[in-house]
Amino acid sequence: MTREKLVDCRGLACPNPVLRAKEVVEAGGVEALTVLVDNPAAQENVRRFLERAGFEVQVSPAPGGFAVAGRRGVSLPEAAAVPEREEKILVLVGTDRLGRGDDELGGKLMANFLATLPEMGDNLWTLVLVNAGVKLAVAGSPVLASLSRLATAGVQVLVCGTCLQHFGLLEQKAVGETTNMLDIVTHLQMADKVITFS
Repeated sequence: MTREKLVDCRGLACPNPVLRAKEVVEAGGVEALTVLVDNPAAQENVRRFLERAGFEVQVSPAPGGFAVAGRRGVSLPEAAAVPEREEKILVLVGTDRLGRGDDELGGKLMANFLATLPEMGDNLWTLVLVNAGVKLAVAGSPVLASLSRLATAGVQVLVCGTCLQHFGLLEQKAVGETTNMLDIVTHLQMADKVITFS
């Protein structure tokens, strides 16, 4: 008999909807799970989590937000062959400019920094954008080409969904994966080295 579960996460701030979904999935025995959320960032985060957990996911409108419905039976995709890194470097960017004193100069320095990041080589593993750093990943950003090159080269570009929503930019994200604090914390734990800019 298929065990179905409904979890109402409306009104919960990030990353609580994903954490609640994770608890249900890890408890086992659930073949169908519907998570109710009230904002686009939570909808995207829960959808992505369920897909990674092997669920086939459909999103539909629901009273006060969205219903993210997942059903088991999907094979997890095989991981693409990625060269083993000697060291996993995570870069956490919490600003759209480097340094303080002159915003125009700070913007140019950030553009130069992102364009030069590939010099880290294969050890550059993940770039996380939070707070004002998410502005770098939206349509019209002067550094989109640099971020796209990083993503194409295999660097994970994770963009905080709560931050995008705060700035009203969720629909304007043009590069990277919308993420949540659970993903960010997990990646920080897995990294061998963390470099932060805020």
